Amino acid sequence: MAGRSFRFAHLADAHVGAWPREPAVRGALRTSVLRALEVVEERGCEFLLVSGDLFHTPVPEPAEVAPVAARLRRLVAAGCRVYVIYGSHDYVAHRVSWLDVLAESGLFLRAAPEPVRAEGDRWSLRFTVDGPTGAVIAGISGRSHGLDAAYFRSVDSEAFRAQPGFHIFQFHAAIREYLPPPLREHIEGISREDLPPGCAYYAGGHIHFTYEGSGPDGGLLVNPGAVFGTSITDLEHAARRETHQGVAIVSVTQGEPSVEFVDTAPTERITILDVDVDGKAPSEARALVSDRLAAARRPGALVFSRVHGKLAEGDPAAGGFGALAHAKEESSESVTLDLSDLVLTAAGGSAERRSEAELELEMVRRLSTEAPAELVELHGSAGEERIRQLLRELGWPRSEGQAALDYRQERTDAALALLRPPRARPVTPEA
Repeated sequence: MAGRSFRFAHLADAHVGAWPREPAVRGALRTSVLRALEVVEERGCEFLLVSGDLFHTPVPEPAEVAPVAARLRRLVAAGCRVYVIYGSHDYVAHRVSWLDVLAESGLFLRAAPEPVRAEGDRWSLRFTVDGPTGAVIAGISGRSHGLDAAYFRSVDSEAFRAQPGFHIFQFHAAIREYLPPPLREHIEGISREDLPPGCAYYAGGHIHFTYEGSGPDGGLLVNPGAVFGTSITDLEHAARRETHQGVAIVSVTQGEPSVEFVDTAPTERITILDVDVDGKAPSEARALVSDRLAAARRPGALVFSRVHGKLAEGDPAAGGFGALAHAKEESSESVTLDLSDLVLTAAGGSAERRSEAELELEMVRRLSTEAPAELVELHGSAGEERIRQLLRELGWPRSEGQAALDYRQERTDAALALLRPPRARPVTPEA
């Protein structure tokens, strides 16, 4: 594909506002995102693609949004255009999100402005042309109700593909062919064959794992990974150099793209501990964890500790592990404990090990199966995804200064909107 040479940037899964209970970690994540946006400007990128989950929730705290908006404004003022699609975290069909507000303010263009449609409806893929480069950009936003596959399979991309130029398709979905082995049994995803053919660059998001591949009939397919990460698992992958933490810089030379990953996370501040307490009593395990944390603490440190193994007796709660994370010294900014891999020993001596993902999957499937017949929105695979979104909605923390009654009403309204989506409501004369 011949054409002019230019450079653009590709970022996904920034999740600004994540780690709500760890201010220091949340600040480090935000700093990583701001640094990534600085790199975009420093490298002279003509435009930036944001492939979903810029924010961790549709309506994050204004203090989280403001510095990101200011940095985007500076980027736009420098001549860089910004094209954004919604992700599964920052997209909610039933209310306005911060992405809507920033789009209306002119900070960026929504590359996937299509409205929510009923599953199976045929629709034409809208696109925009980046004037200075002639790049033809389209996308499909992430969905929180498990409808991604239906949207991809029902799209008509003929007009998009017929437009001359360097074709870019943005998406926020798992691609089965490129899922990391640990995730394959937990995430269904879509096939790369579900993507529109004929693109030179496929800009992915959603999976917090860097990969390169190809589209259905060629073209470079890239997922840059999370800018920082939202879990200890994300940080462990980055520490093992299995994934990047930052932004992808894409150079197009005579129509052919190549990618360079630029890491922006403060890896020098991050310490990850692996603490094996197998066979120890809770008090012994607590002492071991305490010693490892004390050795890891240093000025400005962000310490993450994964505690695992089968305790010889008792409940890990009796060991007081939670108090260790809050017993911060002045020399350390943040201590985060992950106890999900601890195995409890029952009174009779038997033990059972269940991963967090397995427990969540079992709970969601049970809730879906036991849902009343009239709540059809909770049945089947789409129902399971809706239950996950319900749990996310109901679990959002209360905003600073928000009245308890307002918070309760907001959570109730959000849950009812998920259970009664607009496409499922009958239209009556009274409505």
